[in-house]
Amino acid sequence: MKTINKIILIALAILTYSCDDILEEDISEETVEIITPAEDAIIESNVVNFKWGSLKGADKYRIQIYEDGIMLLDSLTSKTSITLPLETGSYSWSVRGENYAYESIYSSPSNFSTNIPDDLTDQKVVLTSPEDNKFLNFINIPLVWEFLDKATTYNVKVINTKTGLEVYSKSSLTVKTLTLDLPSLEDGTYEWQLTAKNDESETKRYSASKFNIDTTVPNQPKNTSPVNDSDQTVNSNVTYTWSIAADIGVSKSPVSYIIEFANDADFNAIFETQKSNSTTLQRTAQATGIFYWRVRAIDGAGNIGNNSAGFKFTVKQ
Repeated sequence: MKTINKIILIALAILTYSCDDILEEDISEETVEIITPAEDAIIESNVVNFKWGSLKGADKYRIQIYEDGIMLLDSLTSKTSITLPLETGSYSWSVRGENYAYESIYSSPSNFSTNIPDDLTDQKVVLTSPEDNKFLNFINIPLVWEFLDKATTYNVKVINTKTGLEVYSKSSLTVKTLTLDLPSLEDGTYEWQLTAKNDESETKRYSASKFNIDTTVPNQPKNTSPVNDSDQTVNSNVTYTWSIAADIGVSKSPVSYIIEFANDADFNAIFETQKSNSTTLQRTAQATGIFYWRVRAIDGAGNIGNNSAGFKFTVKQ
């Protein structure tokens, strides 16, 4: 009997924790090691490379940066480094590790300062748009960056990452935005690079960011379940599924789906629209009657495919 009681107590103790809690490593007493910038470091640049040691059991890291006691950044990343632009000033930063169930102790705050010199050599221009690896379905793309203090002109070039060939360049710009005026730009991945200059110096590191051109319209989905002219029971959960042919485009942006429900076969009376990132959708019919459903694909570049054929279904008591 005592043995049985012990087994019951152990089982109850296990049930008080989720599976994730049991599987995840407890890092709550651990601390992440700061590498750079170290205590009292002086950074002679407008960009700062934050780096810390990896912590066993941590899936991600949360970095916090303060200026005069005011939080400037609270960011979560899976990497052990991050590069950020900062103006001249005094700062402190700390970092902790995290997993699904636990958080480590924050590292002791490390104080550092930045000083932006007139020399541009070790500085870097901050690119703001388009965001890195953005998918686009047009070619007249606005390239936007932040002005770099002490810089007078900027040079821009665009590289096709597959061929390595330069497809666009412009120099001696005095503005902080430029719209690509190319007559054509085939689907693919491109990197735009930018440097800054003044009369005495030039940034030795170019700023770089990628974008993807995708003008291929997604394929038309095919409804698979529930089959056409099927019956459903009101308030029951139904799984809607569909299939779609593989994207044959050069640049394959992620695809999501728009599912529509209507009272008529021509979908003039759409009463519900759902979105799904996979080829399935869970739904509960809350009213009886005859209805229709269809689905279309939309990709990350904004290309919209054709609707699938509308399938009829009847909801009964």
